[in-house]
Amino acid sequence: MIRKLSMAALGLVTLAAAGGFTTGAPAPAWRLSDTGVTARFRGLAPVSDRVAWVAGSGGTILRTVDGARSWQRVDPPGTAELQFRDIEAFDAGHAVALTIGEGDQSRLYATSDGGRTWAETFRNDDPAAFYDCVAFLDRRHGLALSDPVGGKFRILATADGGRSWSVRPTAGMPDALPGEFAFAASGTCLVTAGHGGAGRAWFATGGGARARVFTTADGGRTWQVTDSGIPSGPSAGVYSLAFRDPRHGIAVGGDYAVPETAPDAAATTRDGGRTWSPAAEEPGEYRSGAAWLSSRTALAAGPTGSDISRDGGRTWTEFDSGSFDAVRCVRGACWASGEQGRVATLTWRR
Repeated sequence: MIRKLSMAALGLVTLAAAGGFTTGAPAPAWRLSDTGVTARFRGLAPVSDRVAWVAGSGGTILRTVDGARSWQRVDPPGTAELQFRDIEAFDAGHAVALTIGEGDQSRLYATSDGGRTWAETFRNDDPAAFYDCVAFLDRRHGLALSDPVGGKFRILATADGGRSWSVRPTAGMPDALPGEFAFAASGTCLVTAGHGGAGRAWFATGGGARARVFTTADGGRTWQVTDSGIPSGPSAGVYSLAFRDPRHGIAVGGDYAVPETAPDAAATTRDGGRTWSPAAEEPGEYRSGAAWLSSRTALAAGPTGSDISRDGGRTWTEFDSGSFDAVRCVRGACWASGEQGRVATLTWRR
């Protein structure tokens, strides 16, 4: 599992309403924020244009409530040796954060007071499990994904906002391929759409002979799987998924070990993940994060740059060469995070 431990709004409302760019429209640009730390933030959870959380290496969690003008460090105590790879936030007070690693290095923490206090709500006791991502269908129902145990991916579930978790039976989970796993790269190997126990969720894989996407329509009890068409390998596959609704999704990835070359490493679906079509013009480089900005506009980000798609993920254009691992958009704002404490918000320039 060493591979995982070492891996890794001006004009926005108008753009969202229009569903994309037009000729002469403002161009996107990242505006960096001074976080005051050097942690690598693969976990990113924006709530609004003012409130966001980031989580990363060295047990570091930060929170802003003023649009990234200032950051407050709100780590759970005793986590300096752990690696946070995902965080999900509901508002300025409530968040759930995931650490990764073999055995008891995989843990979940929850706060209801803005990070002043945290409760450890899950500690993995199975040496074969390695948790990668966590996602919520609503404020109560959430899922966490582990790499295969006994030949099947493992799902952890909560129905009380992350205060308690239970391992789901694997009877409804298809078999994993030899060497298949998920990438704990940006907190988006597992994503959701819909609400409650009947909500939809998807997770993406690589490592094996094929990079695949698993989907559930019953809150994680049973799953179907299909090939994504994105190349797979020991460090290659689908690193990130993003769905703007239960039918329309994008997948991006590549090979972390060869970040500057990633042919065919983007795909789209219009049927909820049952089938995937390759992008006509992909980013061409490894991308670890993806997000929808509007009904037709999407972003992708990775260590070698960021890209924008104006046509629902069919074609991509690079707009920034800076290093980021994760990108997330909420109503009114897009955020990105990555190495050396880098956190940025999206702006627009003519």
